[in-house]
Amino acid sequence: MPDNTDRDAALAMFASLQQRAAEAGVTLRQPPSEPDSCCGRGCNGCVWEGWYEAVDYWREEALLKLAD
Repeated sequence: MPDNTDRDAALAMFASLQQRAAEAGVTLRQPPSEPDSCCGRGCNGCVWEGWYEAVDYWREEALLKLAD
């Protein structure tokens, strides 16, 4: 299960970059959906680890599009 601070920071980052993109007239793809299959046991390779990797990739892609 994720640290809520990290999850909240990711969601805030999505909102911030989407707002910047809207103001700049840039279209971003949808951010990754939060996983809904976590068992909460802290598994190695937890679905949340994959989500955070997808969040990082989405952020990098969004920043590249905004820099153009």
